[in-house]
Amino acid sequence: MSKQQVIQRSGIFFLSVIGILMLHQQAIAQQVARLTRYEVKPANESAFREALRSYVLQSLSSENNIMSEAYQEQDTAGVLWLIERWKDQGALDIAAAGIAFKAIQNVAGNALVQPAKILFVQDLEPLTKEQWRRQPGKEDKPMTIMLFVDAKTGTENQFRETYHKAMPEFRSEAGVINYQLSQLQSDNTQFVTYEKFRNEETFQYHLRFPPIQPVIDYLNTSIKKQPFQAGLHRLIEFAPEKHK
Repeated sequence: MSKQQVIQRSGIFFLSVIGILMLHQQAIAQQVARLTRYEVKPANESAFREALRSYVLQSLSSENNIMSEAYQEQDTAGVLWLIERWKDQGALDIAAAGIAFKAIQNVAGNALVQPAKILFVQDLEPLTKEQWRRQPGKEDKPMTIMLFVDAKTGTENQFRETYHKAMPEFRSEAGVINYQLSQLQSDNTQFVTYEKFRNEETFQYHLRFPPIQPVIDYLNTSIKKQPFQAGLHRLIEFAPEKHK
């Protein structure tokens, strides 16, 4: 093979790689992430949890679903969360028109203390479907943390960059199953972290992990309302079923 042929093939290979990366980035850009908060009356909690569980399990069977989970807040059992990500808006629309989601809406008619709160977010540190569906170990007792952050205007880019720098370190922790930073589509000063740990001990280790200090420093100085811990939610997953 001549030197010119090698150069040509190398160029073709390089362009192919660039094309694949661009398609991957386009696919990520089309993904839809939705968080829904339900505050449920005590008498309706069981039925509502079952409706959410059925929807989550059906969602996970769709090839267009990236992740789907349902939680209750540890400190407020009546507050439930549905966290889902889909390939694109069309996939979410199909799910929302399905029987399982309509069952949630039917139960919600008389079950909610107040209307459901729906948040659409943009993931800032993209994960693949395989990464989102990473499973805990058999001996794990997984726990999930969501932290809502309302940044002071003008500091939001600082927050994004601080997390971007720390994220590889966070995701490399042995006790981390998943870690994501997202920005609310309705307000670019508002963020939410999704942090799933193998157990309470690994979460406590994370809080002492040196790379987290710049994040803590930001949270202590650059958000609109202190303390930042007021935006922290401990979640107990009830769907999908506990992994065996």
